[in-house]
Amino acid sequence: MSKSFWVFGYGSLLWNPGFEVVERRLALLRDFRRSFCMRSIHHRGTPERPGLVLALDRQRGAWCRGVALKSAPSGAEKALKLLRERELISYAYKEEIVSLELDDGQALEAIAYVVDRQHSQYCEPLSLSRQASIIGEASGKRGTNRDYLRNTVAKFNELGICDSELEALHELVEKRA
Repeated sequence: MSKSFWVFGYGSLLWNPGFEVVERRLALLRDFRRSFCMRSIHHRGTPERPGLVLALDRQRGAWCRGVALKSAPSGAEKALKLLRERELISYAYKEEIVSLELDDGQALEAIAYVVDRQHSQYCEPLSLSRQASIIGEASGKRGTNRDYLRNTVAKFNELGICDSELEALHELVEKRA
């Protein structure tokens, strides 16, 4: 593959894509919501003490703000391989092609990683208090769950993406620290 591709970043891909990004565009994805609805047993938790990571959860009428990330054409094949190794580590996500709306009104097709509700790592929405308790204590191969949340909120603030639920969760986690 010598052709670049787009991927939708809505969580850690925003601050740690893991591949060379040649273009970033603010984007909106309709009929999905960003949610801490996936137990992390590899990156931000362990099988014994799972953390929580963000996932795209299909929900009619919902929307998710994020960023369309374009890979460099020269490294696209390697980038896609690394992305799949990271995102499909336990197949709790499904790789899908989605249509994004850019801020300038244009549309583009991008890869997105959507939670598989049938997977054992999927969890029904938890209260903010329960999420804060889990995130405040979990840690995995890529670091603490708290840092995952902190880095995501910081990047949202930098990009001007407002997610009041995530901000409230971050505040709860920091108060418990």
